[in-house]
Amino acid sequence: MANVLKTIRTGDDYIQSLRGRDLVVYLFGELVKEPVDHPMIRPSINAVAETYDLAVRDESLATADSSITGLKVNRFLHIAESAQDLVLQNKMQRTLGQNTGTCFQRCVGMDALNALHSVTFEIDEKHGTNYHQRFLDFVKMIQQENLVIGGAMTDPKGDRSKGPSEQDDPEMFTRIIETNDKGIYVSGAKAHQTGCINSHWIILMPTVRLTENDKDWAFVGVIPADAKGVTYIYGRQSCDTRSMEEGDIDDGNAKYAGQEALMILERVFIPWDKVFMNGEYEYASMLIERFTCYHRRSYVCKTGLGDVLIGAAATIADYNGVPNVSHIKDKIVEMTHLNETIFGAGIASSHLAHKLKSGVYLNEDMLAQVCKHNVTRFPYEIARLAQDIAGGLVVTLPSEKDFRHPVAGPLLKRFLVGRKGVDVENRMRILRLIENMTLGRNSVGYLTESMHGAGSPQAQRIQMQRQMQIGYKKNLAKKLAGITNDIEEPSEPSGYFDRIFQTKESIL
Repeated sequence: MANVLKTIRTGDDYIQSLRGRDLVVYLFGELVKEPVDHPMIRPSINAVAETYDLAVRDESLATADSSITGLKVNRFLHIAESAQDLVLQNKMQRTLGQNTGTCFQRCVGMDALNALHSVTFEIDEKHGTNYHQRFLDFVKMIQQENLVIGGAMTDPKGDRSKGPSEQDDPEMFTRIIETNDKGIYVSGAKAHQTGCINSHWIILMPTVRLTENDKDWAFVGVIPADAKGVTYIYGRQSCDTRSMEEGDIDDGNAKYAGQEALMILERVFIPWDKVFMNGEYEYASMLIERFTCYHRRSYVCKTGLGDVLIGAAATIADYNGVPNVSHIKDKIVEMTHLNETIFGAGIASSHLAHKLKSGVYLNEDMLAQVCKHNVTRFPYEIARLAQDIAGGLVVTLPSEKDFRHPVAGPLLKRFLVGRKGVDVENRMRILRLIENMTLGRNSVGYLTESMHGAGSPQAQRIQMQRQMQIGYKKNLAKKLAGITNDIEEPSEPSGYFDRIFQTKESIL
């Protein structure tokens, strides 16, 4: 962490802060000397840098006034003090999706911070611990220095039918292996870690509900990304080596990309002041549920990517000379409908937030589940429609080198022309962008991550089933049908219905 500036302000400051760290990163079977300069890694760093530059350009959207430090801080580091704070998170996320066309890698950390604010408070309340103050001290430091926080929740899990203490290899779930008067040592792994090597600090959290037998796995701690004992093995993405070729057209989106890696932890030390849970296994489920509540409505970020893909589909229709054909217009309307349906559930969840004991605001859970469940489906249909509109060239377009070739180039420019007045290179670029987002590198963040990030589809269905309040709804029907001798208990709404029927004043 020696290169971290005292206070990072711009995207360039952030990029500079990543240089010279002692990270152990493997990519293509080799150690990466300087991740910042690796052509496959750099686009993901650029996407994080945009979260800083947006805060400079639009303070009202991407910064907030923190009551913890008294400073104006990046919204990704802010503890939500109202429902409006959560709404602005969603608006910022959509804007960043529009600006980058990819995953900008900071939502997990933001949502983990907000979840830990309340969970540490409530653990202290029951057990007399001092986790909440430790947590606040950490928040003060990261807000003052304006750092990137990653969140690591997903463990490899091994045999999915067994809990942590039942595994043949106990480190299929990250666990405490030693404790002393200075802190704890942990070993294990975290999988699919978004933006991990682009973070300054990483929060380690449990990934499943835990039992009394799982106390060694019941911990939360923060480590610097370059902590001793941490190894990163970089994940492959479709078409990712195009970033290492000459030219920028075939990338589709040469400047921005996402990042995932497998994170191995071998006897990593965490001092006590950076430990926010230590054996309180019964709070693991609370942390997971609150984190996923925040994070599932954070998937409105995908609507920013959807905006880009809708724009790309409309552009290629124009370049092909068919922008006013009725079925083309109808498909773009359908893409828009699906995209706004995702956004509507997410931002409604934020508007219906309620205050927890610690003072942080938590968004409405049912609508958060609906938002994320929509995300597991609708981007796939939006992508299908974009490919439909684009035509077969989206997967058969020759390479940029062929277009630059003295013999092949003129032939391609003659026969791959669109409507009169459209530059052939512009047509190539928009086709490559559609490929990038629906088949290539950024389809990871738009499609597969939409399916499995923040919990795969069944996880949302389980949470929705828990909150459906079928008994209450059956009573509504029975009363209107005149049935008075078969009313179920409880007969009154609770949870979700309590909150949606609150007045605007009580919500905001």
